[in-house]
Amino acid sequence: MIKRSILVCCMMLSVLFTAVGQGADNTTLKLSFEDAVNMALERNRTLQNASLDVKKAEAAKWEAIATMLPQVSGSLSYSSNLNYAMELMGQKITMPASGQLGVQAAMAVSAAQIISTQIGKISIDMANIAKSQSEQEITNQVRILYYSALVSEQTQELLSKNLESLTKLYEYSQNAVNVGAAEQVDADQIMVQVATMETTLSSSKRSMEMVYNSMRLFLNIDVDTEIVLTQGIDDLLSIPNAMALISEDLVLENNYTYQLVNQSTKLTKKQVDLAGWAYAPSLSAFYQYTGKKNFGEARFNMTIPHTIGISIAVPIFSSGQRFKALQGAKLEYQKQQNTLADTEMSLKIQHRQLKYNLTSAMERLETQKKNVEVSQRVFDNISLKYEHGYSSSMDVTTSGTNLIAAQSSYVQALLEFVNAQIELEKLLNK
Repeated sequence: MIKRSILVCCMMLSVLFTAVGQGADNTTLKLSFEDAVNMALERNRTLQNASLDVKKAEAAKWEAIATMLPQVSGSLSYSSNLNYAMELMGQKITMPASGQLGVQAAMAVSAAQIISTQIGKISIDMANIAKSQSEQEITNQVRILYYSALVSEQTQELLSKNLESLTKLYEYSQNAVNVGAAEQVDADQIMVQVATMETTLSSSKRSMEMVYNSMRLFLNIDVDTEIVLTQGIDDLLSIPNAMALISEDLVLENNYTYQLVNQSTKLTKKQVDLAGWAYAPSLSAFYQYTGKKNFGEARFNMTIPHTIGISIAVPIFSSGQRFKALQGAKLEYQKQQNTLADTEMSLKIQHRQLKYNLTSAMERLETQKKNVEVSQRVFDNISLKYEHGYSSSMDVTTSGTNLIAAQSSYVQALLEFVNAQIELEKLLNK
């Protein structure tokens, strides 16, 4: 009996621990860089709105096409003259109640409608380009946040290591003061350095939390979800890829900004065509069926059941309205051509500048990396000398300050390198 009770308790505890473990998994999200990008593209509301804009443009295009297709309408009516009788050639004729069914089909075609469908096609292309540009922006933002989080974690590791070393030095220095082998001012100087390192570490932790909150916003996940990044800086940074990127030529047709301006230029050209075709005639045709049913005694029915017609409308005189509209459209097209030319020149200059920026950022990153390594060795060496009495507390403080500055410069250089690479990839659409 006791064994059976123990077995039941073990089973219940097992189920309980499993449930707790599953709950923990539900609040922890492990993400590789690719996972983070895919989740952002799937759940980001800005991109969802861009997809809706594409559907909206497609609906507008089909709305323009529908105006050239037959439009059918129907009507059903009932009328009564309340037994009114009229005299006709000495005879009274009672006007009966009647019901009437009508069906009308009409179709109108003009050059302006055809141009409108072409404008709709350009609008769809622009909406798709804007959607792709939004995907690119979101990917880049997630990439910056992912790198920033990794850099923050790496910074915290370095600061924690430095804090641990300084804390040991402070304890050693205070012990030396207690036995009369050192002055209190020496221990106080190191204590200030410890406090400075703790403040810097706390600030780094707050900055990292801000980065993770921004990532939660982009991924559209709950604020209490813990994010665990499964890739490190070394897995994602690639100097050879950056060097290959610098040698890439700019292809304007691949750039989303150029594509949008180019499509906008085509759109203004279609507006010129639309204004020009306002001088052209329009064609319309219709067919109408009318069926009438008299309720009561009726001797005749004069309703014509079938009617068909066709017409051509020719614009003759508009007091210069159409001419001015065409002139305004042409002027707008010239402005858009100038904008396109400026965009081409701007992108070419930007390409050259971004290559310089990436080259400089890459060189600065290498320099700051070496600076951190040297500063770390200096700090470790002076700390060791201080323990053996060959350096002063001022030397320890100075080397610690230099190490913090070097690590801060390295972090800044790393983020500048990432941003420079992203900007060039964005321009080249890589």
